[in-house]
Order: sequence, then C-alpha cells, then structure tokens
Amino acid sequence: MNHGTVSPEAALEQLRDLPYENLGFARIDHHRALRHSLPEVVYGRGKTVEQVVAIVQRIADRSDRCLVTQVPDQYYQAVRTVLPDAVYHPVARAITYCRQPEPLLPGVVLLTGGTADLPVAEEAAVTAELMGHAVVSHCDVGVAGIHRVLDLLPDLRSANVIIAVAGMEGALPSVVGGLVDVPVVALPTSVGYGANLGGMTPLLAMLNSCAPGLAVVNIDNGFGAGYYAALINGLAHRGVPADG
Repeated sequence: MNHGTVSPEAALEQLRDLPYENLGFARIDHHRALRHSLPEVVYGRGKTVEQVVAIVQRIADRSDRCLVTQVPDQYYQAVRTVLPDAVYHPVARAITYCRQPEPLLPGVVLLTGGTADLPVAEEAAVTAELMGHAVVSHCDVGVAGIHRVLDLLPDLRSANVIIAVAGMEGALPSVVGGLVDVPVVALPTSVGYGANLGGMTPLLAMLNSCAPGLAVVNIDNGFGAGYYAALINGLAHRGVPADG
C-alpha cells in the first residue's frame, strides 16, 4: 500500500499502463490495487496448478501482495517455485504473499459458532490480515452455550467490527448483534445436518435477523467477510497511526 507516497506524476504513469494483462486463459486486472485495498485475488478452485502459478507470478511482478483462495497444498508447492516467500495457510486453504509487511491495525474480532466453521473463518482472518488488520479470534462460542459469548463481552464491545461465523441454525450473529453497538459481519457456513440445506438455513436466518447492524455475506464466503471487515476497520482508523 502506498498511503499517499506516490506522486501525481508517477500515478499518471501507472494509469497510462494497460489496465489488464491477457494471458489467454485469464485477464489480470493490474489496476485493481489502485481502486481497492488489494490486487486482484485469485480464486483457485477450478483452475489448474499451471494457471494459478502463472497468474500469481504476473500479479507479484506488479504488486507487493497476493492472495490465492481455495487451493490444496500441491498448489502452494508449485507457487513457491516462483515466490519462495509465499505462505500457505492449511486451514483456510489459502496462499498469501506480502513483500513489505506493515504494522497491523487492531479492531477486528472474529467468532465461530463451532470448530467446524474454522476453514471459512480462517479465510476471513487471512484476508483481513493481508489487508493490514489484526484479527482476534475466538473459536467455538456457539449460542448453545450462551455463557461462552457473554464471557467475551469486553472484547466484543471494544472491537470496531465483528465477524460472526456460524452454520447449523446461524443464530450467533443475531445474538452478538443484540449485545454490541458495532458493525457485525454475518458469515453463514455450509456446516450442519440435512436441514442446514448446504448453508441456506443460516443464510436466511441471518438475513431475517431483527438485530440491527448486521451485514450478511454469502455462504462460506470467508474472503468477502474478511475484506468487508477490513474496510470497516480501516475507516475506524483513518488518520490514526497503526500503533495508536
């Protein structure tokens, strides 16, 4: 991230560059980082190892960060041949690369209803952290044991934004939303028995919540939840130093 260190002249030169690169099987949007907080993110599922490696290499040539989601370890081993400093996050099944790590901004708290929600939750955490935000995680605090949530009230009320991840009946974001006055990003997962309907039950429960301050992302969309939470936390810190 440049944080205003690029001169108007240098910025104009960047804008004159072709905004995307055509690899035949992919058109990489190299101007994404100029418009958003991250360069184009690589959704790995459905892509071959060779395609992922080629895309990542091109992104890394033009950016200091890269994120690949939904890939097994064998993809990471291939990416390491072109980016030795890349990191694999096995629970999230994600690859990250950051050439110039910066101090992380505090303020994001992440909750999971159960341990089975961790893969989706970890994708959210990895995304937010790559965007420069520290994530404090609390696992397995589902509402079937409501005291587990109540014990976390000091953390929840000091957060700038909360990501609440849940499958089954998806009640956790509603409960949290009724306890705090900060934005809650509700993240439904496909974890649950038959009536969970592959995540549709918690998705609809979250969309129908009467608790104010909830924003709901799609089923298993950890990336979307982490990105949205990072944007909110970034606004909360606007003008505040990372160590303040």
